Amino acid sequence: MAHFLRSHPFPVEAFFETSLVLTYAVPFHRLQPLIPPCCTLDTYENEWAFLAVAMVRTKHLRPRGFPQWLGSDFFLVGYRVFVRYRNAAGRVMRGLYILGSETDSSVMRSLGNVFTTYAYTKIDLHVKQQGEMLEISSHDGGIHVVADVSDRANVPLPPGSPFPDHRTARRYQGPLPFTFSYDDRSGEVLIVKGVRSGWDPAPIHIIEHSFERLEQLHIPEMRLASATFLENIPYRWEKGKKERWMR
Repeated sequence: MAHFLRSHPFPVEAFFETSLVLTYAVPFHRLQPLIPPCCTLDTYENEWAFLAVAMVRTKHLRPRGFPQWLGSDFFLVGYRVFVRYRNAAGRVMRGLYILGSETDSSVMRSLGNVFTTYAYTKIDLHVKQQGEMLEISSHDGGIHVVADVSDRANVPLPPGSPFPDHRTARRYQGPLPFTFSYDDRSGEVLIVKGVRSGWDPAPIHIIEHSFERLEQLHIPEMRLASATFLENIPYRWEKGKKERWMR
C-alpha cells in the first residue's frame, strides 16, 4: 500500500506565488552517477549537464477539484537534474530527476513523503523581500540567496555561463513537462506530467548564492548558468503513470 501511495495516485493542483530558479552547469560526467539507469543527462554541446534549484512559494496545494481552503501553503526548495527518458513507445521525453526537496512545512514533509518519491525534509526557511531585493536563507539547510528582481529585461547571463544568450538558456531553466522516478526493485519508471500556462520566466541578477546541499557534491567546476523569476502561476500535476523500463 505504501508503495502504491508514493506513485502520485491522484492529480494535484496549486498556485505558485513566486518561483526563483537557479540553474547550474556541471561537466556531464560529474552528474551521471546521480541519476537512475533509465535516464540519460540532457546535455548542452555534449559537455555540460544541468542541475537546477527551484525555490517556490506555493499556495493551496491540494488534490485537483478540492476547494482551496483544504490546500497547504508552504515554501519549497527542490533540487533537480535535467534528464531524458525513452519510454516504452520509443518516445524521448525531456524532464527532471528529483535529487531531494526541502520545505518549511511539517505537513508537506509528511504528505510529500507519503504520496511522492521526492524525499522531503523539513528545514527552517526565511524569505524576506525589501523593495526589489529578495533574500532566501536557511540555517538548517545551509541556504543563502540574494536576488535583485527589479530589472527583468536587460540582465546579462552570469559570468562563466556556457550559454551564448538567454534564448538558449531558456531550454535548461524548467520546468520541463515531466519528472521521472525509478524503482530498481521492480524496474518500473514513474512518470508525472506537470501542466502550466503563462509560464514566462524573466532573467534576474543573483548577488549571492550558496547551497550546502550542492557544496556536498564536491564539484569545483559547477557554475551558475542562469537565473529566472516569475510570479502568480497556476500549476497542476497529473496522476502518475508507471511503465517497465525497457533496457
